[in-house]
Amino acid sequence: MPAAPAAGFGAFVARARAAGVLVVQPRMGMADPLRMRDGLRATRDADAVTVGTITLDSYTRTGDLEATRRALAEGVGLNGYPIATHPADTTRAVLSGIADARFPVQVRHGSAMPEHIVRALLAVGLDATEGGPVSYCLPYSRTPLREAVSAWQRSCELLASTREYGASPHLETFGGCLMGQLCPPSLLIAVSVLEALFFRQHGLTSVSLSYAQQADPRQDEEALTVLGRLAGELLPDIDHHVVLYAYMGVFPRSPGGARLLLEDAARLAVRAGAARLIVKTTAEAHRIPTVAENLRALEEAAAAAAAERARPAPCADAPGPYAGDTGIEAEARALIGAVLELDADIGRALVRAFAAGYLDVPYCLHPDNAGRARTSLAPDGRLLWSGVGSMPISRGADGGGPRPPILGSAGLIAALSHVQRTYDDRAAGLLRTLLPPPVPPRTTSTPRRELGLTTP
Repeated sequence: MPAAPAAGFGAFVARARAAGVLVVQPRMGMADPLRMRDGLRATRDADAVTVGTITLDSYTRTGDLEATRRALAEGVGLNGYPIATHPADTTRAVLSGIADARFPVQVRHGSAMPEHIVRALLAVGLDATEGGPVSYCLPYSRTPLREAVSAWQRSCELLASTREYGASPHLETFGGCLMGQLCPPSLLIAVSVLEALFFRQHGLTSVSLSYAQQADPRQDEEALTVLGRLAGELLPDIDHHVVLYAYMGVFPRSPGGARLLLEDAARLAVRAGAARLIVKTTAEAHRIPTVAENLRALEEAAAAAAAERARPAPCADAPGPYAGDTGIEAEARALIGAVLELDADIGRALVRAFAAGYLDVPYCLHPDNAGRARTSLAPDGRLLWSGVGSMPISRGADGGGPRPPILGSAGLIAALSHVQRTYDDRAAGLLRTLLPPPVPPRTTSTPRRELGLTTP
């Protein structure tokens, strides 16, 4: 009789990766327990290797549990699952017979102060979640960074304490998804690595490092390769993997454009060695997707990943997956090194780094963010620094050249919609090539003038 598979979110992803399969995962959260259970079951039964997601509602994220209770009592719709308000037995029933070692479930939340969420998920038998002291503080709250770091330290230690009872808790850093778009790869990599180091310092031995798909696949391949290399170098003693997020900015409005973008994300994940992909659906630009739409996205992404993996390997003398070293790794190493030199305690180092401007998130309005860094989008979609403030990045953009000008309001709006326009145009072009040629209008052999149908 074969041994049961090792439990734990990280162990599941490791098995899939060893088998050469990309794990795909939805964003999914419904307030109604029966609908949430149906969503998890559909995800498990998809024609793909999947893990489940329980995404929490906004009230739970901010800790306003009284508002959550009122909403449930009054039948007001919530935008996610209220795990800290539903009785633990209710959530255990949602998970019963579905969540196990062959189908682990992750709780996703967006909270800068997540202790109540960690306690709630542990109470129902779950031990995988995500976020981070920087990535769930600066973009999503006004909570002082120092307070978020303390809360995340306590949350990490609470999660890690379950190892004493045989659990294998897993924590994913959201650091590679800061602001969703227009954040250059070196900063995404640096924050993702630093948060993972923070998790390890506070007892976690299974982590994942995130990166969000941006606008240029060559730059993204380089970034993901660098992230994997740095993770292997700096986290050699713990289980870890890289997770790619399908594009998080303004999504294509056409179904065809959305599918093309998702398929590109799946192919990118395979080429650059990511082990897991968070998908998006064709409904993203319009509304919260249905379970059926999530299911289609999971299966389409899995099919695209399998097709990419089945492609013949390039010849030994063929060019690499991306066009050389554009300096992403040097910048990421400089940022990580500058932060780690500030304090042996990584939480304190992160607070000091933002206070000094060594880390500075473009277009982030949080009071603890310096707000002097700015970026530009090259015509081909590459993200470049147009201003670095006090960050320790000395080299010029794009191989040492001059930095591009800082975006004005019109340029910023155009940059934000670049991916949407690009993929909707691609989809429209493909559609035109598939449509039959237009039928020319019928004509008679007798001129219209001769039939008296035109004026002289």
